[in-house]
Amino acid sequence: MLRHTEVFAAMGLEIRNVSKTYGAFRAVDDVSFTVTPGRIFGFLGTNGAGKTTTMRMILDIIRADSGTIAWNGTANTAVPRSGFGYLPEERGLYPKMGVDEQLLFLARLYGASRRDATARLDEWLERLNITENRKKRVEQLSKGNQQKIQFLAAILHDPDILILDEPFSGLDPVNAEQMKGAFLEMRDRGKTIIFSTHQLDDAQELCEEVAIIHRGKLMISGEILDVRKSMGRQVVKFAAAGDEPLAWLDQIPGVSVARTREDHLELAVPDTDAAQDVLREAVKRGLAVTRFDISYPSLNDVFLGQVRGLPDPEPAVTRDPELATATA
Repeated sequence: MLRHTEVFAAMGLEIRNVSKTYGAFRAVDDVSFTVTPGRIFGFLGTNGAGKTTTMRMILDIIRADSGTIAWNGTANTAVPRSGFGYLPEERGLYPKMGVDEQLLFLARLYGASRRDATARLDEWLERLNITENRKKRVEQLSKGNQQKIQFLAAILHDPDILILDEPFSGLDPVNAEQMKGAFLEMRDRGKTIIFSTHQLDDAQELCEEVAIIHRGKLMISGEILDVRKSMGRQVVKFAAAGDEPLAWLDQIPGVSVARTREDHLELAVPDTDAAQDVLREAVKRGLAVTRFDISYPSLNDVFLGQVRGLPDPEPAVTRDPELATATA
């Protein structure tokens, strides 16, 4: 159990050997990772992987059975609650209360002055294009706009670190883009943002650092480019005009067709030299190359590479009432 007096050297958020068990079920198993201050960090995994449990331990909503959690060198149990902003996966708003009344009430609970909270509310209602909803009850709003209000509840008291659990849930593409813009705005203001998602494309677009968790165990974490490089290969997106068969690609040493897309092939190659061999062979054959992009595997590829082939978990029987919500 974490002690209030324990001192840490690292800055940012440090999770060290954290575990949480419910009965016979191990929701989080010896997880360690760090989050650099002022960055957007993606906490990635399928439903039930242990993301929500870990986030709740960071916030000290539930206590870890073992391990330590610290923010800027201070144990999380000693960090003022006002330093955190939290967007839960489940709605945490009063449905029959007005939007502005509710948001100002919540901000003041965390110590914000009415004047500062009102100024931030005015700014963000306009920023997210929901000013017309200011006097409405929460239950009158669409699911997407309720999610925006939930986000405002997490930020109006001006916390240093935002913990956002599945923040894109229920958002259409337009609202999702607005939320992504809000993330970048908060990052540019020096805030640290940790968000969980099982939508890996969102994380690849936004994040500078990520951690992938599966069945309670950390699979990999670090700078997003380092994580994508970890598979030890590269990806070439290749297309050529005409209908000439491309079976010759498999004859190039180290090259294989990983996926066939509608307008291009994705080739797995060991390195840049092998990628250039593909281009040279295409030119040698007189093909008009219409696409040739070299990149690293996507986060989705990394995730599948990490979890593919793992054995199915043993079924766990538990009577713990918290388990239904703690394993997300």
